[in-house]
Amino acid sequence: MRIALSVPLITDDVEKNIHKIGAMTRSASAQKINLILFPEAVLTGLINCDIPEKDLGLCVTIPGPRTELIASIASDNGIFLGIGMLEKDGEKIYDTAVLFSPGGEYLMKYRRMQAQWHGKQADPLIYCEGQSITRAETEMGSFSFLICGDLFDDRIISLVKRKRPDYVLLPIARCFDDGTYDQERWDSKEKSAYAEQVKKIGITTLVTNYLADISMNNGSFGGAFVFDPKGNELKSYPLGKEGMLFVDV
Repeated sequence: MRIALSVPLITDDVEKNIHKIGAMTRSASAQKINLILFPEAVLTGLINCDIPEKDLGLCVTIPGPRTELIASIASDNGIFLGIGMLEKDGEKIYDTAVLFSPGGEYLMKYRRMQAQWHGKQADPLIYCEGQSITRAETEMGSFSFLICGDLFDDRIISLVKRKRPDYVLLPIARCFDDGTYDQERWDSKEKSAYAEQVKKIGITTLVTNYLADISMNNGSFGGAFVFDPKGNELKSYPLGKEGMLFVDV
């Protein structure tokens, strides 16, 4: 199985971001990729401010016009497509990831269970978390999502271990407070923490992070990484660079 971990440079223009998702998916498909994974909240960036009147405008419904467009990108290119987005369900907001089949079907929806995607003072009746791990079965193996900070919650880790997927898909939205793309800081201080958590899960984990300017809530430093069940890094894509990491698993 060939997987592409996409690291798009996104902006505050959702339509441009969707256009880029389409372009990167077409490129991956042309290179015989079976599955492409996009980062957390990649349609808009994780720029929510805990003000519902603003944040609801960042969200999509699932299904809805924009998610149907993403589904068509998957089907037009005959590729599995995993992607993170902010979801609106009535007046509730979730940090969500969806896996589409090569036919454009909704195979799996997962809502982030760890709460640090919003502030501590955010209204809990509006800013909500999921309650369970999902698992999708495909001819290439089984997949479960975690999203960003889920990886650092041992209760959530225990739940995904019980599901026993073949692969964990981990879209993230990470930045440094100063907005830099500090590869040395990542390599020396940050990466090992991710590796240790993957080792606890004991499942091959595929991670991708979008790239954004500091104006978008301190931006995001990009990068993509593949860890084996023992937490060893198998392959990586550098911080601060738009593109895709191709990996055979």
